[in-house]
Amino acid sequence: MSYRKERNRLIAYWVTTILGPASFVIGGFFFITHGEQQITTLTGLGYPEYILTILGFWKLMAVIAILIPRFPRLKEWAYAGFFFELSGAAASHLLNGDSFALAVQPLLFLALVMASWALRPKSRKLVSSL
Repeated sequence: MSYRKERNRLIAYWVTTILGPASFVIGGFFFITHGEQQITTLTGLGYPEYILTILGFWKLMAVIAILIPRFPRLKEWAYAGFFFELSGAAASHLLNGDSFALAVQPLLFLALVMASWALRPKSRKLVSSL
């Protein structure tokens, strides 16, 4: 891969990582501190309020796992966690009868998370033993 192409890929990786996975620092904080909007949204979907603490903690741990160097297997689990959380959020909105616009929001973040995963540098990938 040419230097320019490799550099552009690395820039794209960091942009999608900051806008996607790393942005969950804010969400994780509001979940852990039981922000008013988060309580309203999740209880409106039928989830108990305590789920905010659990999801918030794991969001923050996943962000750390993705941003720190090394630990590629842990990064894979973090990306998988974001996939399940965001696809589950979209499904929850749709199954609850909410507007399509509410279901699309987590899917947009999911697209950023998936782009971050696909663009990650070799040093952040799990090496296949096959």
